[in-house]
Parts: sequence; structure tokens; C-alpha cells
Amino acid sequence: MKRSKRYRALFEKIDRNKFYPVTEAITILKEAGSAKFDETFEIVFKLGIDPRHSDQQLRGSYSLPKGIGKSMRVLVFAEGEKAEAAKAAGAMEAGGQDLVKKVEDGFLDFDVAIAVPEMMRFVGRLGRTLGPKGMMPSPKSGTVTNDVAQAVSEFAAGKIEYRNDNSGNLHIAVGKVSFSIEDLEANVTAFHGHIRALRPAAIKGRFIEKVVLSSTMSPGLKLDLN
Repeated sequence: MKRSKRYRALFEKIDRNKFYPVTEAITILKEAGSAKFDETFEIVFKLGIDPRHSDQQLRGSYSLPKGIGKSMRVLVFAEGEKAEAAKAAGAMEAGGQDLVKKVEDGFLDFDVAIAVPEMMRFVGRLGRTLGPKGMMPSPKSGTVTNDVAQAVSEFAAGKIEYRNDNSGNLHIAVGKVSFSIEDLEANVTAFHGHIRALRPAAIKGRFIEKVVLSSTMSPGLKLDLN
């Protein structure tokens, strides 16, 4: 894969065998940032789980202490008063079976989908559309709830959903290059603590095998979070 001159220059400077303290890793990546847009910082966890077993899978939602630097577009499957409450809380759109049909027909211009429990019998048919994108409403991620106003407020403000992939890795955005070092460090350490506390009981060996931090246009730096 062809890499940019800046990427290659940074790659040559970093020690691929070193586990960097969080502050040092963030500082290196921020100082190297020179893209014409506000790059996203992403953290990747390599987990010692077997994703084939449901009792080892990780899925949920979490509010990073410093946010992620963007407002999320929230869609809500609800009717009546709950739909109105969702709109009042900031949902871009809320509706019942008509909205399910709209998404089924290809409308995907949103970041998060929330549903009230009684709508799931209709929303369920969107599994093939929303599932692969990680946007299917789920009680585990806090996106199937009767308190739609609270859920909309949290996700619109940047609450994140996460789910391990088929290789046992977990990828999430933890902020922007424009964030201060302190804010990025707060997000990284808070989410690491959150994941560490979710260690499945079925895991016998090492749970978090490796953590890597990168920006949109940079190579990854292994983190020392012990």
C-alpha cells in the first residue's frame, strides 16, 4: 500500500517494539498531524477472547469524559408521545413502521439508531441492513429503551457504541487531533478502565493483549497502560 511522505517519516521515527506511555504517544501523534482536516484519534484493543462464544463477546455503550468531537445524528423508532419526546431531545427523525420502511429502502444517513421495545418486532427485519454497520438497536448497547429522551441526549452528545469484531479486536474513536493532550488522555484511560472492568468470566488467560493508538493518517503506537 502506498503511504504518504508524512506517514513514512513518522513510521521511521517510532520504535515499533516500544510500548509508549499514553501522554507520550498522544504528543507524538499530535505533533505529527498536518492533514488538512481534523484527524480522528482511534484506539484499538486486541483482546484475548474467542468471538465465537457469546459469553466472551463485548458489546455496549460508553460516554467518554471529553466526548468525541462531533454531534451524532440519532434516528429513533418510536410512535406517539415517545416519538415527540425523541424529537424534542434532538433526534433527527423519529417514527414507526414508515421509518422502518424508509431505512429498509436505503436511507442510512444517520449515526445511531434507537428503538423502543415495542418497535423491535418491526425493526428486527433491518438486521441485515443495520447489523453489518454496527447500528442495529440492542438492549446491551443502550439503544433499545423506553427512556428515548435520555438515550437521544446521551448519544447526540457523543456517547459511543462498541462491539468486538470477528477477530476479537475492538476499535473506537477517542477524540480529534484538535483536542488537548489532557482531554485525549482522559478519554483513552477512561475507556481502557471501562473495558478492563468488563473482563468475561470465561477468559482464563490474558484479556487485553495489546492496545494501539493512531490518528487517521498515522501509523499505530502500542500503549503502555499497566
